[in-house]
Amino acid sequence: LRSGTVPTPLVVGLGKAAEISKTEMKKDFLRIRKMANQLLEYFRKKLKDVTKNSVEDNLESDIENAKVYPGCLNISFSYVEGEGLLMSLKNIALSSGSACTSSSLEPSFVLRALGTDEDLAHSSIRFGMGRFTTEKEIKEIAKKTVDSVKNLRKMSPLYEMVKEGIDLKTINWTE
Repeated sequence: LRSGTVPTPLVVGLGKAAEISKTEMKKDFLRIRKMANQLLEYFRKKLKDVTKNSVEDNLESDIENAKVYPGCLNISFSYVEGEGLLMSLKNIALSSGSACTSSSLEPSFVLRALGTDEDLAHSSIRFGMGRFTTEKEIKEIAKKTVDSVKNLRKMSPLYEMVKEGIDLKTINWTE
C-alpha cells in the first residue's frame, strides 16, 4: 500500500464489483460447472483414454462443498503429447500441464502429486472457463479438440501398438 488520498471512485467501484460477485457467484458456478461437465462428457463419449486430472472426478458438488473450481479443467488424452495438441489447436487459448509449470517441458509436479503418471502428465491440456464463456464456444472447442486428438493419434506409433493389444508397460525400451 502507498500513502496518499484514497481514490474514492475506485473504492466505490471495487465495492460494487464485490456486491455483484456475491450475488452472481452461485449462478456463475452452476453454469460453469454445467459447461465443464458437458465438455468432459463429450470427450469421454467421442474418445477413449481420456482422464480428468483432479482431486475429485465428480463436478456435481455444490459451491459450498466444492474442492475444485469447475472452470479449470485439466484433461489428459493418452498417446497424445500435450504440446502437440496445443499446436494443433493454436487458435484456442489453452495451456499444457498445470498453471504452476505451463512454461516448462517437465511433467507438472502438481499433476504428479495428484497421482497422475508421467505419460499422462505430458498429455494434459488445461481448459479455462469463466463467466463470459458461452456454450457455443464449448461445443466448438470440444469438436476441434476431438478432431485434433484423433488426427494426432493416427500419427502415434504408441496408439497403434495399444490398438493392436500391446501393453506398453511390458515393453523393455532401450535407452
